[in-house]
Amino acid sequence: MPIVAASSASSSRSSSAASGLLISRPLNVPPLAAAGAIVAAGAIYLAQAVSLTQSLLFLVGVLAGLVLYHAAFGFTSSWRAMISERRGEGLRAQMVMLALTCAVFIPLIASGELLGHPVRGSVSPLGISVAVGAFLFGVGMQLGGGCASGTLYTAGGGNPRMLVTLFSFVAGSVIGVLHMPAWERAPQLGTFSLMKTFGPAGALGVSLVLFAAVATLSFNVERRRHGKHARFLTWSETGSWLRGPWPVIAGAVGLALVNIATLVLAGRPWGVTSAFALWGSKALALLGVNVAGWAYWAPPARAAELQGSLLTDVTTVMDVGIMLGALAAAALAGRFAPSWKIPARSLVAAVFGGLLLGYGSRIAYGCNIGAYFGGIASTSLHGWLWFGAAFLGNAIGTRLRPVFGMKV
Repeated sequence: MPIVAASSASSSRSSSAASGLLISRPLNVPPLAAAGAIVAAGAIYLAQAVSLTQSLLFLVGVLAGLVLYHAAFGFTSSWRAMISERRGEGLRAQMVMLALTCAVFIPLIASGELLGHPVRGSVSPLGISVAVGAFLFGVGMQLGGGCASGTLYTAGGGNPRMLVTLFSFVAGSVIGVLHMPAWERAPQLGTFSLMKTFGPAGALGVSLVLFAAVATLSFNVERRRHGKHARFLTWSETGSWLRGPWPVIAGAVGLALVNIATLVLAGRPWGVTSAFALWGSKALALLGVNVAGWAYWAPPARAAELQGSLLTDVTTVMDVGIMLGALAAAALAGRFAPSWKIPARSLVAAVFGGLLLGYGSRIAYGCNIGAYFGGIASTSLHGWLWFGAAFLGNAIGTRLRPVFGMKV
């Protein structure tokens, strides 16, 4: 099984590394060769059939998969470790990731363009749909076994259960698309951006203070429970840059670079789940369902997405890249060993969790990447609302895990 399949993967990996228990495994050559061939062919084809930019975004997705897998950078396991064990290493790494990204995002978004191309942030309204959707997504994270990026990289890394979660994620996204017009009519407070309120410098300052406050709170909670707090491990205490595992702080830096590269190339922050809604809607259209008549797909831009090729959809090519990058990383680590023996209760949790993930991400205007990571890095307050509601959902989901025979 992949390294990320274990509960609190980053924490257990770090403990093993510090104890000198890491075992060098032989490369899984066939999946590594397959991933390498597909990535090379895909990059070349996209450059010729679509654009060089689309090809580069595909490769950024591959990099994201490598980073996520090698660093075992799990939002789900990190939040569960904080909730159940009061271990905050993963949460603090997320604050570092956000701080680094904000430092680049804010001046770029404030300028409005880069090299003559428009650049925009991810800003959505504060409202009931964000709070409810993020809460449902949080519950789904713990039952499904991953977030949006986590579902992709664990599935790509060889975890068959996560394929079930992914399929249900897509189905839940389509249901969310169908219900989205009703949620958009729910009470909202409008959009709020720290950058509009305080200016670029002020927004960065306020954001850094908030990140420091979350990190400090996690330090204090961890010390109160354990008498001390865990420190970030270094490369010498984990593994190699090629075969992994990586220290979690390297994952934070790597994902910051992924989001920055996405903003530079695509003109907007990194996203994951809009592609799931598109995949499911296209599948229904092939089955004869009049998806184009749904209100969600009525706006011209969305209608063009629905009618267009998946190869031109930035989120799709990046999502596929994440799975291929994770496959390559698992093969490099010698950990690509899918196990098809999945308990029935765990499968039920995967289905239920995936549906919550998909539905929640649609009505909340994004997932842990698009709403939490991209929203907060864009100084949008909806990202902080998403964080709080999703964390509460994770607390409930963590309590529900034993019901489905899942470890906490």
